[in-house]
Amino acid sequence: MTLRLFIFRHGETEWSLSGQHTGHTDIMLTKHGEEEARKLGTRIAKIDFSHVLVSPLQRAKRTCELAGLIKFSHKEFGLTEWDYGDYEGRTSADIRTIRRGWNLFHDGCPHGEMPLQMSNRVDRLIALLENLDGNVALFTHGHLGRVLAARWIGLSVDFAQHFLLNTASISILSYEHNQPSQPAILLWNSTVASIPQMLAEPSFQRKPQKADAVIKPQAIERWENEGGSLISLYSGSRWRHGTDQAKRYFKPNLPLEFQSDL
Repeated sequence: MTLRLFIFRHGETEWSLSGQHTGHTDIMLTKHGEEEARKLGTRIAKIDFSHVLVSPLQRAKRTCELAGLIKFSHKEFGLTEWDYGDYEGRTSADIRTIRRGWNLFHDGCPHGEMPLQMSNRVDRLIALLENLDGNVALFTHGHLGRVLAARWIGLSVDFAQHFLLNTASISILSYEHNQPSQPAILLWNSTVASIPQMLAEPSFQRKPQKADAVIKPQAIERWENEGGSLISLYSGSRWRHGTDQAKRYFKPNLPLEFQSDL
């Protein structure tokens, strides 16, 4: 049976909310984090897991418990979060006040784990996981999960900075065409709320305009020079396009729907 690694990051904690690096500090989930974990359990309730492996830290164990899989679980120390050493409990912004340009995935942590150490630890974890089959649940942490994804597809730890991972998210690692020689990412950072939250951010919002459609005169002129024609009447808040060609070029704004089985 094809191996599929389900990476479940633990639910929200006070420090994940504040951006403080949380390695060995055994912090609890917030009430919202517990609710996230329950919703995660609902999403994965119909999946048949052959193995359930959990970080020994309570935020991961509690997430596993609330997701309904704790009785099937086994402790796996390889899933423990990055050891932040001297930077434990500090935010990235705070760290950069004493170490300009610091980046976890480049620079690591004094008296903690360096990127090469993290890479070697995750490679040992992957060697263990490759001996399993079926759907394998991994209840783990943000930075560990990101490094696992990077190493799974043969990238260095440095690339893990590009794989963002929300709390209580679902990600799946497996193979293309079921071929172990072609490791792939099947799903990444899927949460119930991730897309609505993302689209609610100011950078995704449409900026106010004087009209719903603003067409630069140069664009109209270029289009007409290329054989197009545009008969437009502005009425109320909509452009009405008078030709079939115009209808092909100017589409109404349609709502986007994001659907997922998970």
